[in-house]
Amino acid sequence: MDNEPLKSVCEQRNFERIFNDHSQTLRNYIYYKCGDSQQAEDIVQEAYIKLWNNCAKVIFEKAKSFLYTVANNHFLNEVAHKKVVLEYQKKSVTSNSTNETPQFILEEEEFHTKLKKAIADLPEKQREVFLLSRIDKKKYSEIADITGVSVKAVEKRMSKALVTLKEKIGKV
Repeated sequence: MDNEPLKSVCEQRNFERIFNDHSQTLRNYIYYKCGDSQQAEDIVQEAYIKLWNNCAKVIFEKAKSFLYTVANNHFLNEVAHKKVVLEYQKKSVTSNSTNETPQFILEEEEFHTKLKKAIADLPEKQREVFLLSRIDKKKYSEIADITGVSVKAVEKRMSKALVTLKEKIGKV
């Protein structure tokens, strides 16, 4: 594409290009791991801050990999805290009732709840592949690059995820 021998991440236009090219997908990737959009946005912001602070050390072509590694490591550092927060939320959940009770709305809510639970219950790696494919519309080769596994591994994870979801959702 570009004929420049070495691009500097420190140049504003290059940094902006990296941000525009990867920030949304990176945010979605982290969101799929943690399930909290605010936390995902915070982690992505921290990753870009770290990229900017280390821009002289990061090669332009490796910036995407650097961002995913930093974001994933940051997420893993927050996992213990996130588990505590989720446990607290489970204990303090209250049910919201509405005055509307049509059968369709009830069935639809039950289905969505069952679907969300089935997706949440998938093993992490299968859930990541499933959501990257179905929500972000990523190709298997792109998912393989993002997750650092082969296309065959992505295909196998997707296949297992679909079988699991079919089993769980099929029991409606």
